[in-house]
Amino acid sequence: MNINPDLRILGVPPNAWAVDEVIADITRPPLAPQPVNLVTETKKLRLDLAKAAILVIDMQNDFCHPDGWLAHIGVDVTPARSPIQPLQALLPALRKTGIPVIWINWGNRPDLLNISAASRHVYNPAGNGVGLGDPLPNNGAKVLEAGSWAAAVVDELEPLSQDIRVDKYRMSGFWDTPLDSILRNLGKTTLFFAGVNIDQCVMATLQDANFLGYDCILVKDCAGTTSPDFCLQATLYNVKQCFGFVTDSQGIFDALEN
Repeated sequence: MNINPDLRILGVPPNAWAVDEVIADITRPPLAPQPVNLVTETKKLRLDLAKAAILVIDMQNDFCHPDGWLAHIGVDVTPARSPIQPLQALLPALRKTGIPVIWINWGNRPDLLNISAASRHVYNPAGNGVGLGDPLPNNGAKVLEAGSWAAAVVDELEPLSQDIRVDKYRMSGFWDTPLDSILRNLGKTTLFFAGVNIDQCVMATLQDANFLGYDCILVKDCAGTTSPDFCLQATLYNVKQCFGFVTDSQGIFDALEN
């Protein structure tokens, strides 16, 4: 940003003012462009990395760890772990480029006052199982409670201090969260999507991003699902048809290198 150095910054660039006792510079100079070409399954995109962020959704112990909630209720979490290795390679490269890594994790209030009966019913339909906020029998961690082991990102993908964290309470990371405000303050309009489940929380967040006017790119090898394969195929079809673009981590590496 090209701002008079004698002025003080208020806000987060590029959505910042520069002020002193007399002047308020509200021009908001843009960040320096970083244009690249990214090949997707439908089109070659010309995008600006300075306007990009990656959202990593629900790569948490409860969804991806063999001692977590889904495994406890009998779900094979092997497919949910498939994004770990490609994310281990991709995230450092994106950070090096200056792209923010934003962790969107399900993290409920301890009293569950922000959770509807419908949300609690999803994985505990009879009401007599281990549901949201209940302790896991093997380690006592509260299911998807913010701050618990159950809601933490898996150890293999430990967030760094410069990363951004957002707790969500529904399948969409935008519903009743500060995510939209954070992205607008950062000047991010192009969003990469990763995480689990690709057909549920990833898809719901991507759809809401599309509705809000963001440009959406699903990184398919960095997203997985424990749902049947037809759910995955329908999600890939719908993203390409209606909501954005589909690429993979190698496509992003190629764009960064070229």
